Amino acid sequence: MDLDEIFSQNGPFSNVLPHYRPRVQQLEMTRTIFSALERRARLVAEAGTGTGKTLAYLVPTLLFGGKVIVSTGTKTLQDQLFHRDIPAVRAALARPITVALLKGRANYVCPYHLERALSEGRFKSREDALHLHAIARYAAVTDSGDRMACGEVPEDAPAWGWATSTRDNCLGGDCPQHKACFVLKARKKALEADLVVVNHHLFFADVWLKDEGAGELLPASNAVIFDEAHQLPATASLFFGETVTTGMLLDLCRDVRVEASINAADFPELPNSTGELEIAARQVRLSLGPAQARMPAARGLERGEFREALAAMIGALAKLDALLESQAERSDELEKLHARCHEAAGRIERWLSPPADAGENMDGAIVRWLEAGTHSVLFHATPLNAGELFARQIENDARAWIFTSATLSVRKDFSHYLHEIGLKEAETAIWDSPFDYEKQALLYVPEAMPDPNSPGYTEAVIEAAWPILEASRGRAFLLFTSLRAMNEAYRLLQARMAEAGVHHPLLLQGERSRTDLLDEFRRLGNAVLLGSQSFWEGVDVAGDALSLVVIDRLPFQPPDDPVLAARMEAMKRVGKNPFFDYQLPHAVINLKQGAGRLIRSESDRGVLMICDPRLVEKPYGRRIWQALPPMKRTRKRAEALAFFADAPDSGI
Repeated sequence: MDLDEIFSQNGPFSNVLPHYRPRVQQLEMTRTIFSALERRARLVAEAGTGTGKTLAYLVPTLLFGGKVIVSTGTKTLQDQLFHRDIPAVRAALARPITVALLKGRANYVCPYHLERALSEGRFKSREDALHLHAIARYAAVTDSGDRMACGEVPEDAPAWGWATSTRDNCLGGDCPQHKACFVLKARKKALEADLVVVNHHLFFADVWLKDEGAGELLPASNAVIFDEAHQLPATASLFFGETVTTGMLLDLCRDVRVEASINAADFPELPNSTGELEIAARQVRLSLGPAQARMPAARGLERGEFREALAAMIGALAKLDALLESQAERSDELEKLHARCHEAAGRIERWLSPPADAGENMDGAIVRWLEAGTHSVLFHATPLNAGELFARQIENDARAWIFTSATLSVRKDFSHYLHEIGLKEAETAIWDSPFDYEKQALLYVPEAMPDPNSPGYTEAVIEAAWPILEASRGRAFLLFTSLRAMNEAYRLLQARMAEAGVHHPLLLQGERSRTDLLDEFRRLGNAVLLGSQSFWEGVDVAGDALSLVVIDRLPFQPPDDPVLAARMEAMKRVGKNPFFDYQLPHAVINLKQGAGRLIRSESDRGVLMICDPRLVEKPYGRRIWQALPPMKRTRKRAEALAFFADAPDSGI
């Protein structure tokens, strides 16, 4: 069966996929990826919304015949691929390939830690106890041990911390439950499978382990395909950098006390030392003041109170490290705890050391910065050019490398993305969306909006959006670039609805899991959902439930981001324009993601409302809106209202 037949109107997909229809772009993309797989080429491929890129890379993957790793942006997409998309394609093509799902170890029940937590009664609350017993019941009957399949316990429940392992506290081959380990079972299946589905975090964890000479998680393969590849630069920065937090030290203290009570009960210096470290770690957070903030390391170290608190914490950590070393032989757990403590101390020491000189470029440069969270301080060391580090990992790799997403280019130019991911030489291809955006959607930029940085801007956003929300009868996403603006808008919208006697259901990011909120949004049919970054991408609501997307401002990175500031300074040193060469392309790709939430099928209709006046008033605004799908554009409220009034009988 050739590709034309596979993707024909009466081909195999017509029997397994509801509402399947052939798309020229999808067939062309499939052919291009098939060729890249055969030639073991590097391909960066952008496919507009509705192209059907999942089928376009899965079909050649299944026909290819070699071993392939597919990496997705999130665990949710990973599960969707494994449980829904791949089985459908495998059934349609009648290909007897084996498929494995592999996640990071924190996603699997650890029989050893679960049993230990239950036997020692590690319960902070009655709910934790109930959840741990529910996890135990699940572990007794599951084949996978995947925490997302345990419906009785929320994925973010604190009890999972006691029922899973980390790289730091895993006992490896010395574990008494080694044969029952769900992580090892998953890795064994991955070694034997033809197709392995992972996520970007796990992929880079594997790269990092190889770089450290610590083995590998993923099996060898003939090809690697990255879906949602626009997320790779951020993930690479995370894994090629280092982070240590005061929260990690508090967790270490907790685990040391528990282990000391079992295997070092005659050595009170150990739990006493954890108390000293806990006090010192909390003092470090207090020394930075009550506000949450990000700052370069140098600015934080200018504060005498912070320097003193940090020195006290380092001293307490060194004392605990020495005590753990003296007791490490008493149990495998104490030995692991000593390794954790020593590693944390090493990371803080490296954080305090001077950064590398970037010289004439950004290669090898590290940005040291602080993040004061609600209860914890995070010490980050982030590489300025993670793309260069990633490129070194694959420069002599003969596999095929496929990078695909709906948002990789800026006006069909891939140079920004190629630099971000370190690909100096790669084939590129782009397929526009098959949707008729000119008929299906309207881009509305309201008139007379204030400067986005002025006081009262969020109030102006709600004021401008309110009549459009009334016309759309709810059925809207309101997307914000900050949690603060999102929460303020939620309060303003509540008050406005009460005043007007309008009762569209209001859903707010953070009240429940993203999956629960989206299910509720689809079920209600007239809801208004307010979200920040996690709702800008990877969200698919087709049909009448979503007919309006409001974006408060252009998604430029926050000016207080220390990594951004350092990157801009380094770019200036080599004669580049940081705004046009980095900030603007980055904002365009993010905005394309947010805009992509609106039209998800051929029958969808809706308004994309971008409130930021810079889109039309600044010279660079033209470059931004030209990168968006080709919708009709207006600044007139009446035309936006008329779009809904003129809607066909679809209910919009």
